Amino acid sequence: MTAAAAMPQLRSGLLCAAVLSAALTVPATAVLAHPHVFVDGGVDFVVTDRTKLEALEVTWLIDEFETLYLLSDYGLSLNEKGGLDEEDRLELIRLLGDWPEDFEGSAHLSVDGAGVALDLPTNLDARLVDGRLLATFTRRLATPVQLGKQHVEVAFYEATYYYAFFVTNRPKMVGRVGDCSARVIPFNADEQQAELQTALAKLGREETPDITDVGALFADRIVVQCG
Repeated sequence: MTAAAAMPQLRSGLLCAAVLSAALTVPATAVLAHPHVFVDGGVDFVVTDRTKLEALEVTWLIDEFETLYLLSDYGLSLNEKGGLDEEDRLELIRLLGDWPEDFEGSAHLSVDGAGVALDLPTNLDARLVDGRLLATFTRRLATPVQLGKQHVEVAFYEATYYYAFFVTNRPKMVGRVGDCSARVIPFNADEQQAELQTALAKLGREETPDITDVGALFADRIVVQCG
């Protein structure tokens, strides 16, 4: 299941007035266009024994409009300071942490072009930052990878491109790290990809692109190099 499918269907609720207010400030093309949700963030790499990749630490910072929708769907309301009371914050973490067994997420790890299996997320934390939902969680590798000369890459995307993910955080190597580093390769559209983005922008909220794993075509990528 994609990151988009793991999120609840967006409905009106306790925050409908706030959502309407936010919608009035968003251009109509942004509301109608595909993708519909915008997420900043990134991925850090947890390493042990200098070169053994054990886990990914993932960060999502969801746009204000989607944040309001999610809170509404969960029946959570903002306090007078525009944030969440601690009880509501903990309830948000509980609800977000109900991961489906087929959750694919946004961090797609590969080694020499072959996908690497990741466990379901753990260590979820969530809070509001300037009106945006900030979520962090850990995805352990089902089998740790020994870093070396092979090509290790994380593509940061959601398969259907309903959610557009952007690497805005500088990736870090965490733990007992040897001579390894991570660098971001931002997505840079060629002419064909730009035309596809234009076509996708015409899709409505309930429409899904026919192209399998279309989000990968527009992904920012993080490459790990050692030695």
